[in-house]
Amino acid sequence: MNASVPTTLAALLMATGSFVQPPVPVTASVETPPVYDDEAGGNADADDPAVWIDPDDPERSIVIGTLKKAGLDVYGLDGERIQHIPAPEAPDEEAAPGRFNNVDVLYGFELDGEKTDLAIVSDRGRDRIRAFAIDPDAVAEGRPPLRDVTAPDVRPVFAADEAEVDDQRTSYGLTTYRHDDDAFVVVSQREETRLRLLELKDEGGLVGYETEDTLELPDTFTLPDGTEWTPCADPGERPQVEGMAVDEEEHVLYAGQETVGLWRIELDKDEFADAELIDRVREYGTPWTYDETADEECVLDTENDPGAGGENISADAEGVTLYHAGDGAGYVLVSSQGDDTFAVYERGGDNDYVGSFAIVDGPATDGTQHSDGATVVNVSLGDSFPQGLLVTHDGEETPADGDRESTNFKLTRWDAVANAFPEPLTIDTESFDPRGVN
Repeated sequence: MNASVPTTLAALLMATGSFVQPPVPVTASVETPPVYDDEAGGNADADDPAVWIDPDDPERSIVIGTLKKAGLDVYGLDGERIQHIPAPEAPDEEAAPGRFNNVDVLYGFELDGEKTDLAIVSDRGRDRIRAFAIDPDAVAEGRPPLRDVTAPDVRPVFAADEAEVDDQRTSYGLTTYRHDDDAFVVVSQREETRLRLLELKDEGGLVGYETEDTLELPDTFTLPDGTEWTPCADPGERPQVEGMAVDEEEHVLYAGQETVGLWRIELDKDEFADAELIDRVREYGTPWTYDETADEECVLDTENDPGAGGENISADAEGVTLYHAGDGAGYVLVSSQGDDTFAVYERGGDNDYVGSFAIVDGPATDGTQHSDGATVVNVSLGDSFPQGLLVTHDGEETPADGDRESTNFKLTRWDAVANAFPEPLTIDTESFDPRGVN
């Protein structure tokens, strides 16, 4: 959904006359090679990153990034590509090919009797969840480390049959978590409000899954004046979720419903529990019209905005990730795609808003625009990222190569983010170990 809304914070302030603390500027230190969404580039469109932390040498840790139709790329912390995995081909001429949308890392899954770290991927094209085993020895020896271990008979996550798969109301956003000895995946459905909770299963040394629970988020909302409001979308579409992250210590799912806001959803092991909308996008409640002849089909009537929206996220609410610190401290980060910023909330308590930052042009890389996925880790990853790492998708990699559309991922030191704030954010590399969570 494209909306006619202000694309910069300055434009927003001019339109509303209100004061909003401007985002603090941050620069990235490393970027991955640009990928191109054209035939020559293999229709590669970067979207969502994940980080695998090497237990023996954190400086050897890797970044895994989805490229949609082009599959997956794997990078070192220097940004160099070390492996490419294509998306699955279409099973027949009438069917849709694979399309990798989101990725997350799950540590310590019991696979064929051995603790195995997995990269879990949502295959939007085929409506499946794909699993890739991560081989630490291959990382150490400089060999391609990911190996597909998806059970061949996995069923579609949402579609009742293959015909529905090709309609593409399929697996979209994704996040993983563990509870005791069990492993789970939360998956959102494209163009729907539905979330599905899957439990991963070891099927003879391969990874399968079964559905445990389903949650329907609302698509219509009651405004303070009592009127009903539905977010603008193409006909037949509902306000979808993509960015998600689970606080495994607190058993809470954070989910970004793109044109609505940020949800906090309690998890009861293998069930969804209470859901609370903790912040709204600025455009929440704004009247709209749908114009099929306009370049931007969804046009917001900002002059009649009732003021029901929030102040911190400009639609779409996209990549969601958690920074863990000790004693329940830390942050929830949300990509505010509409104004190219990232909103920061307290992880604890009522998830109070802390501030926002923007990744801007710097000496090593250009900035980040139209960011979809993001991921942050608190632990030290060696000399390059000694106090943690934030990886963000850049939807507008520059300088451009003529008219070719290019995207990539930016790697930013967490201390560069934390120390940019007037009151610096917490830096805690010791108190949280993603491998040790139950």
